[in-house]
Amino acid sequence: MQPSQPDHQLLYRPEGAAEVLDVGRSRVFELMADGQLESVRIGRSRRIPHQALLDYVERLRASDGVPAA
Repeated sequence: MQPSQPDHQLLYRPEGAAEVLDVGRSRVFELMADGQLESVRIGRSRRIPHQALLDYVERLRASDGVPAA
């Protein structure tokens, strides 16, 4: 039995995360450097887990007073 395929990427390059968040690539690097956006290292590269993007957006919503869905 094979595990089911997720309906999204598991890891994003900073450029892909920027596209998903609709921000610039530099902003994604700033968020990673500030610890606001989790990333993992694969060799010399950084990747952003899908869940980290969801968590970041949820924190933004909470800081704006928007109730969680």
